[in-house]
Amino acid sequence: MNSLLHYLLVRRAKNKLKNKEVKEPSKKQLVSEIRSGQVEFAHAIKEILFIAIGVFAAGFGLKGFLLPNQFIDGGATGVSLLIQVKSNISLGILLLFVNLPFIVLGAKTIGKKFAIKSILAIVALALVVHFVHYPIITHDKLLIAVFGGFFLGLGIGMAMRGGSVIDGTEVLAIYLSRKWHLTIGDVLLLINIMIFSAGAYLLSIETALYAILTYLVAAKTVNYVVDGVEEYIGVTIVSHKSEEIRIMLTQNMGRACTIYQGRQGYSKDDTERLSTEIVYTVMTRLEIARLSTEIDKIDKRAFIVMNVITDIKGGMIKKKPLKD
Repeated sequence: MNSLLHYLLVRRAKNKLKNKEVKEPSKKQLVSEIRSGQVEFAHAIKEILFIAIGVFAAGFGLKGFLLPNQFIDGGATGVSLLIQVKSNISLGILLLFVNLPFIVLGAKTIGKKFAIKSILAIVALALVVHFVHYPIITHDKLLIAVFGGFFLGLGIGMAMRGGSVIDGTEVLAIYLSRKWHLTIGDVLLLINIMIFSAGAYLLSIETALYAILTYLVAAKTVNYVVDGVEEYIGVTIVSHKSEEIRIMLTQNMGRACTIYQGRQGYSKDDTERLSTEIVYTVMTRLEIARLSTEIDKIDKRAFIVMNVITDIKGGMIKKKPLKD
């Protein structure tokens, strides 16, 4: 298995260098490309694991708690549950079709790689909901709202940790917040108010109230898992390869960054401390998985500090269009 993986990584590296019109790659270039492939493979395995856990956790919340008791939630999942209760259409099919427009929007606002992973995650959730048998845990309404919301939120949060979504309303909220100059949390609240109002009208006020409780538990669980999708993350990167990281941010990821001068705080025998460049950038939580992968390709020993930003204004916050 290791020999096969090494062979595939070498082939990938040679093809990549060939596409860059490098006729005779040096050993250093080849090693660099192989190392880049190893990093991508390791991060891909980790992201797949996160998404798989998220899909099965969300499936358990839906089929073990919410669906058998005709409960609903917020977001695209709530819309799917509401339609399923009134029409008896398969929930798996509804999850796929309700989320599809949001994923198309995500491809334009976040990136194609994110959209592909999200489509695969939603398809996996649809298959799990349709084919996997989960036991019905309880018929107690309070327990259904609390634990159904918990497992659904755990699933959504783990999928986000893997760089995807299984509920597309977060993508819609990111897009509308840029258009309307509102916070993403405010947009999500407006969307869910409409969903819960429809639930109160079509089902009952009691069901809508339990749905609100389910949504609050799920939202809180997502916050614990990923520190909130609605918040920007400030990233400080200290590396001796700061110029390569700057180019990666501005050219590959389409993100602005700030470079400021620093000096090492530790030196042996009180010798002169070396100067270094520090890179600072801001991006959404959904882009952190890709950023971590790209930094590891350049410098695995880079010192990275991430801070949740509760408020942000001015500057170039939106993603810059990449040049072809």
